[in-house]
Amino acid sequence: MKILVFGKTGQVATELQRQADVIALGRDLADLSDPAACASTIREHAPDAVINAAAYTAVDKAESDEAAATVINGDAPAAMAAACADLGVPFVHISTDYVFDGAGETPFATDHPTGPLGAYGRSKLAGEEGVLAAGGAFAIFRTSWVVSAHGNNFVKTMLRLGAERDRLTIVADQVGGPTSAADIAKLCLTAAEQLASDASKSGVYHISGGPDVSWADFARQIFVQSGLSPEVVDIPTTDFPTPAVRPANSRMDNSTTKAAFGLDRPDWRVGLQNILKELGALKS
Repeated sequence: MKILVFGKTGQVATELQRQADVIALGRDLADLSDPAACASTIREHAPDAVINAAAYTAVDKAESDEAAATVINGDAPAAMAAACADLGVPFVHISTDYVFDGAGETPFATDHPTGPLGAYGRSKLAGEEGVLAAGGAFAIFRTSWVVSAHGNNFVKTMLRLGAERDRLTIVADQVGGPTSAADIAKLCLTAAEQLASDASKSGVYHISGGPDVSWADFARQIFVQSGLSPEVVDIPTTDFPTPAVRPANSRMDNSTTKAAFGLDRPDWRVGLQNILKELGALKS
C-alpha cells in the first residue's frame, strides 16, 4: 500500500516512518502554507492513502498569528482531503482536544459540541470542517498531550528539569490523556488500510492515553519510572499564565475508535516506559 505522509520530523511522522514503508514529505517538499501545492503533490504521487501528520503546533504563538495557523491547520488539510476525494483514496488527519471548551469533568464524546478557547483550537476545527466537507473517505483523530522520544514534549522537558532541580511546580488542575506518538501512528496506519476497503468507517474519532491524569501526576510518574526524585508541587493554571488558554478538561471518550478499528485505548504508562527506554532514561 502506497501511503503518502505530510510531515517528516514531527513526533507522529517519525513514528509512521518507523512502523511502515511510507513516503514522508518534509517542509522542503510539502509546504502547508501553500494548500494548492499540497493538493498537487497528492495528485502527482497518486498514493493509495494519505496521512496528514503535519500542523502548526505553536499554541501560544497562534494567538498572534492566527491567519497563518488557519492556513496550515485549516486550509491545507481541506485541500488535501479534496484531492484525496477526487482520487478516491482515504485521508487520515490528526486533530486535537483543543477543539473543545475544556468544561466539566466528563470525557468528551466525538459528537460533543465543539467550542475552542483560542486560535489554535479554532484553526484545527477549521481543518476538521474542511475534511468533512470534502466528501471522501476519511478519519479525523483528535488526540491530546502527545509524547515520544523525539522532538520537544512534556516527557523530555521533565527529564531535563528533574535532573536540574530539586523542586518543580506543575499544573494540577488540567486533566487529560497523555498519548504516545507511536500509538497514534499505529492507529493512523490501521485506519488508512481499513478505510481503503471500507469507506463506511469514515468519521471523527478520539485517541488519548489512559488513565486520565493531571500534568502534575503525569510528571510524578515520569520521575518514578526514570528514578529522578524532585519534589512535585501542585499549582493551579492561574499560577502559570500563558498567551493561549489551555482546556482544564482534556478527557476524551475513545470508545468509537475501539469499535471501528479494534484498537484498545493505549495505556500511557506503557508508552512512557518505552519512551524512557529509548532515551536511556528508564530506571534499571
